[in-house]
Amino acid sequence: MENVFTHTAYSSYLNDHRLMGSKDLQTGEVFLPPRPMNPETFSTTMEWVELKGEGTLQAFTIVYIAPTAMIEAGYDRKNPYCVGIVKLEEGPMMSGLILGVDVRNPASIQIGMPLKVSFVDRGEGEGKQTFLAFEPA
Repeated sequence: MENVFTHTAYSSYLNDHRLMGSKDLQTGEVFLPPRPMNPETFSTTMEWVELKGEGTLQAFTIVYIAPTAMIEAGYDRKNPYCVGIVKLEEGPMMSGLILGVDVRNPASIQIGMPLKVSFVDRGEGEGKQTFLAFEPA
């Protein structure tokens, strides 16, 4: 795929279960979600880079009152979910659903715990969409 850093291109990679970011060829800085320009240097010498998807949990919350999309996915007051900020090994921080943790016992979820990328597919056919998630490594 050419270096067009659009939401559509990023979503296409997610649908292929690939975590892609953009990398500034001048500074080496990696951005996720990808962007066409480094906001600090204004450099546009960017390229797609595939990320390993390994990182650590920086912050989290348990969500009991879900937005419509998450209610449609089966989450509600009786079935809460965890959302967190993950710092990837390559540098960027990303928010995502945190799977495989005990949401009924938040004290068991540890800041700094190692996580790896996971992909959640919802829908079918043309309506299929892949969402970014993480789970304990």
